[in-house]
Amino acid sequence: MQAVTIPESGGPEALVLSDVAVPEVRAGEVLVRVAAAGVNRADSMQRQGFYPPPPGESEVPGLEVSGVVEALGDGVDGWAVGDEVCALLAGGGYAEYVRVPAGQLLPVPRGVSLVDAAALPEVVCTVWSNVFLTANLQPGELLLVHGGSSGIGTMAIQLAVAVGARVAVTAGSAEKLEACRALGAEVLVNYREEDFVERVRAATDGEGANVVLDNMGAKYLGRNVEVLAVNGRLVVIGLQGGRTGELDLGMLLAKRGAVIATSLRARPVAEKATIVAAVREHVWPLVEDGVVRPVVHSRHPLADAAEAHRELEASGHIGKILLTTG
Repeated sequence: MQAVTIPESGGPEALVLSDVAVPEVRAGEVLVRVAAAGVNRADSMQRQGFYPPPPGESEVPGLEVSGVVEALGDGVDGWAVGDEVCALLAGGGYAEYVRVPAGQLLPVPRGVSLVDAAALPEVVCTVWSNVFLTANLQPGELLLVHGGSSGIGTMAIQLAVAVGARVAVTAGSAEKLEACRALGAEVLVNYREEDFVERVRAATDGEGANVVLDNMGAKYLGRNVEVLAVNGRLVVIGLQGGRTGELDLGMLLAKRGAVIATSLRARPVAEKATIVAAVREHVWPLVEDGVVRPVVHSRHPLADAAEAHRELEASGHIGKILLTTG
């Protein structure tokens, strides 16, 4: 099969389309013939040598795919050859075939194309596990999403609105903020021109955000704590702004706040299966009813993975970037 490999770390040109062996499906796994793969910041970090796959996982990048079940490993129930699926991965998605633990499979939701379903698993599992299972966002609370026009951001907005929460976002252009508004965000902050702490406080009569979903890390740590409401929860899921910051424990204590840092890729298979099952139960009905939808910015052939990474790193996209095998 063809797969995108990374012989040496580097820029987008480090992504090389290669001929490699089709993975052998193991007990409890399913082999998927890939239709499309989502492109994520984690893939870019892996390409640069900063985010290696967990031990024993594929060196091929790619954390989510859609496709068709090609073969079943021993002990797999509930799936059949020919089923249209999408899947959460620890790696291996930029390829024509990928093996997946059966618990990380999801059916393609009704009303979503096979290709566009690749835009769902990573962002939905990330948002649901962090915003709802971990931070316990409630109806009527305010969620602040940094990078609101990203794949994760566009999903977080939709899911928060669907459960009756209010949403504030930061983004870097009027076009991106308008896209967020169209999805249901009501507090729109251009981080290049405005202070999100002031804007969120003004929109909440001085109370602040109940939950903050942060992809920046150190750069925003102090102001994220500052913007928290009493009993607020800050969930850090990315380090685009650095990994080491100063935390004002006095302020956090006064607010009875929480700072939580999580990742998804390296979690045990059983934990991922629990998250995927919750997503299927709670989110998939919203997708099939049209309340929540994948937001896809562009689709590139697998051979153009380097161009997809250039587009990702230029940060002009709104929603997800996909690679297709067809």
